[in-house]
Amino acid sequence: MKVNLQDQRKISWVAVCGLLCFLASQWFRSSSSSDLIISGYPVLTLLGGFAAAAACIGIYNQSWLFRTQKLTLRRTLLTTLFLLIGLFELVHIVSFAEEIPNGAMMESEFSLMMSTMGSLVCAVGLLLVYTLNEKEIALPRKFLLFSGTLGTFVILYILAIQEWSMLPNMLDGDVLGGTFTQVHVMVGLLYGVIAVLLFVQWKKTRNGDLPTILCGILCFFFGECYFVSATGVNDFNLLLGLLSNCMAYFFIQKGLYTSVVDTPFLQQQVAEAKMNYIAHHDDVTGLPNRRRLSQRLKKMMDDAVVEEQLVGVLVLNINRFKTINDSLGQQAANRVLRQVGQRLKHSSLPGEEVFGLGRDEFALTMTDFSSTDTALRRTRSILQLFEKPVLVDGNEYHLTLGIGMAIFPHDGESPQEIIQNADTALHSAKEQGMELNRFAHAMQMKAQERLQLENDLRKALDRGQFYLVYQPQVNLQSGLIVGMEALVRWQHPQRGSVSPAEFIPLAEESGLIVPLGEWVLREACAQNKLWQEAGYRKLCVSVNLSMRQFRHSHLLDNINGILKETGLEPVWLELEITESMTFDKDRSFEQLRKIKEIGVHISIDDFGTGYSSLHYLKDLPIDRLKIDRSFVNEVMEDSNNAAIVSTITSMAHHLQLKVTAEGVENEDQMVFLRNQHCHEAQGYFFSKPIKAADFEMQFLRDVDKPTG
Repeated sequence: MKVNLQDQRKISWVAVCGLLCFLASQWFRSSSSSDLIISGYPVLTLLGGFAAAAACIGIYNQSWLFRTQKLTLRRTLLTTLFLLIGLFELVHIVSFAEEIPNGAMMESEFSLMMSTMGSLVCAVGLLLVYTLNEKEIALPRKFLLFSGTLGTFVILYILAIQEWSMLPNMLDGDVLGGTFTQVHVMVGLLYGVIAVLLFVQWKKTRNGDLPTILCGILCFFFGECYFVSATGVNDFNLLLGLLSNCMAYFFIQKGLYTSVVDTPFLQQQVAEAKMNYIAHHDDVTGLPNRRRLSQRLKKMMDDAVVEEQLVGVLVLNINRFKTINDSLGQQAANRVLRQVGQRLKHSSLPGEEVFGLGRDEFALTMTDFSSTDTALRRTRSILQLFEKPVLVDGNEYHLTLGIGMAIFPHDGESPQEIIQNADTALHSAKEQGMELNRFAHAMQMKAQERLQLENDLRKALDRGQFYLVYQPQVNLQSGLIVGMEALVRWQHPQRGSVSPAEFIPLAEESGLIVPLGEWVLREACAQNKLWQEAGYRKLCVSVNLSMRQFRHSHLLDNINGILKETGLEPVWLELEITESMTFDKDRSFEQLRKIKEIGVHISIDDFGTGYSSLHYLKDLPIDRLKIDRSFVNEVMEDSNNAAIVSTITSMAHHLQLKVTAEGVENEDQMVFLRNQHCHEAQGYFFSKPIKAADFEMQFLRDVDKPTG
């Protein structure tokens, strides 16, 4: 808006100043001596004429030479037009100069003819240029364009010489004829029309070059006013008209420079600045990114070597952020990231900088510390920043961070090595359940082992290295087996048995959990169907769903396909989800409803450790709650755990849900759960998870025999 106001003022100033100059010149002309005016006329006319010709050639060069890869129809026509006008101006001023040695020192019939022809071509050409729609065109050949322009000039030149005698003369002695005045009145009217047209276009398009060109058109208009007011060949108005045209050429050249050179250059600068910002800043948090971190860290390390200082790098990660992202959705999760980034940035101390590394990771560099202990104390204070919850969409979320630290020069020699080692320390902290960990060189070996394990995991499914084990689920009143949970195991060819606690998180991070989960579901359903076909009593098999599986758009199709492929009836399959999967209520409810509609049972696993709200738990389309083993393990020693188990069991009965307790390891726990009217239980007291053949031998062949 500010630029538009400036353009409006510029147009107004040109209009007002042009009008005042015209009125002042007419008053000066009527009150001044003719002899005084004539004495300065030739030199000023020569200067003005050559300036006009040079300006036209300049407009031609400027329009043609710059940004030819984006040549437009308007620029091509302007190139042709002003080359043509420049030739007329050149012939006009040369013919005028030829009269000076003869003592005429004034406009001749021929020079006025060329000047008038140039004015007419300029007005008609500009009207045509700004009437046509602007569009990009292919680059025309320079030779053809120049030759066509030159040919047009020669034709008009010859016609002017040959045919002008058929028209009324422009001069009657030293007096300007009626033809001269009439032509310039018509040209002035054309310039008025062009001015209105450009003003309307500018108001509509806000094109930055139009106001300056509009100022040029106004100068052309006032130039025609001077020509119309002239009476003789020695009239000072002819010189003022020429000078006004020179001013008009200046404005047009400036306007074209704005559109052809200045504006594209500024746009390129803005685009480069934007690309530079994008290249060096995280698109979610707006913080400097990993590339900028490497650059800044390199400079910090160079300075630290000279000044013998330490440089610390912290890599921070939001714990369980994947659960937040999957449950709340990406937009809400991004708002969480932005709040975390701003909290870190606003609390940073002198010598500290905060960076966004993408996903849920941040980095913080420290230079103003004297020892490792000082850096550790500062890091612990950063952890305390998040004791206060983050508010997103009116809801509070308590976040915890994991932090890995590396210090130059002790933990690496290059920026990349320091960042990588801080990241390694972070992963080590997470594996050990710690909030903070300082890098140690022994971690590198473990990180390499983890990477190798992930590579092996990608091949394990194709090579048949996974197998299922089954753990019985026992009815606590009758002691009979009523179901079983299928659990996946990995037999590595070199490492032997790999713990699920080790490879399941890797599968989650890499996305391999989806094909692995489908394999588990298919294998469990197929095995259960085999046992049914063998004549054993039908039991329900429970299979865990990962968060990625539950959010997968083709989950329902996969379940239906597997049930159809294996022939297992849906009623004999139970899918276990975690509480965190129900964060996004609308999405999770719809997914669960569709699963229930096909007849598959649903249970919430590890109940009591997540974020379930009793307000909507009653509406969840589920069949069972599974009490987490952490409550069952100490149910006899911790009265709080006993109260929690009793409350969950009572609540489930009121909601008409079944209750299964996990992790039952002794008879006292079993008796307590039975007294609390817990329906079923599973754990090492009954059996550890065992292979299918052992499960069949121990439990299915004598399925009606009570267990425990």
